[in-house]
Amino acid sequence: MTMDSLPQEPGSPPSSRSMPGAISSRGRGWVGLEAEFGLIRAGLTKVPASLDHRLGIHVGPSVNAACRCDGRVHRRVQSHGDIDVVPAGLAGEWEDDADCSILRFWISPALIRQAAREVGCDPDRVALAPQFQLRDQRIEHIAWALKAELETEISSDRLYAESLGMALAVRLVHGAVAARDDGLPARQTLSPRQQRRLVDFIETHLDRELSLGGLAAVADISISHLKALFRQTMGMPVHQYVIRRRVERAKALLLAGTMPISQVALAAGFAHQSHMAHCMKRVLGVTPRQVVGIGR
Repeated sequence: MTMDSLPQEPGSPPSSRSMPGAISSRGRGWVGLEAEFGLIRAGLTKVPASLDHRLGIHVGPSVNAACRCDGRVHRRVQSHGDIDVVPAGLAGEWEDDADCSILRFWISPALIRQAAREVGCDPDRVALAPQFQLRDQRIEHIAWALKAELETEISSDRLYAESLGMALAVRLVHGAVAARDDGLPARQTLSPRQQRRLVDFIETHLDRELSLGGLAAVADISISHLKALFRQTMGMPVHQYVIRRRVERAKALLLAGTMPISQVALAAGFAHQSHMAHCMKRVLGVTPRQVVGIGR
């Protein structure tokens, strides 16, 4: 069930998943995470209880706002980057004195439980509490990266959204257990065996959809340890490494000149030709057609 399917009072203001003209992650295949960015008109917005945890981040000029949630009323000047955290099952009302832009996230309890296990916490002991006007630079950095994903016409690799979603969930878990920062290894690296297995697996499966869970299983470590150790070993995040390897494979195939550009994109693991062109331009600074021209 989504918030859209929850009952609302006739004539009540729209729920938080119905901002007119908003851009949304729906249809992008994100697992455990949904995002939306749009304009909220001045006045009252009622937000019914959801099965997911919710984050709302104020974007742009400040507004005077009032929030009624969890039996309390919060009156404040809402500034750029202010974060409201509303746990699953909690309804609320938000009232602003001017139009404002909001970046919203819905995080499934299943993703929070997975993040808790990844950082060595008992999921049953992690309970998110409502927070208002929270300031957290790490959450902001993740949020702006996800906002950029919403705004791009070409979606990045699924690994990228998965990584950001897990990072957001981990940060919320850390906050729920007094911001513990000792759950991840600080200076360790992948063992030579783990590195070899991961590199071989990625090379063999570049033309298929890869996931953090699947790669963590190959290395026999948790997802959060995979992310930390891979970056410390390879000098870049998992998703960035995979994109670079796909770009290099696509370049080799294009130079070979044995298949059309559209087929090269699929053979290298890209969703479509435009996705390949976007990534190749970003990594190599040239387009697929320019690579083809070099090979002639």
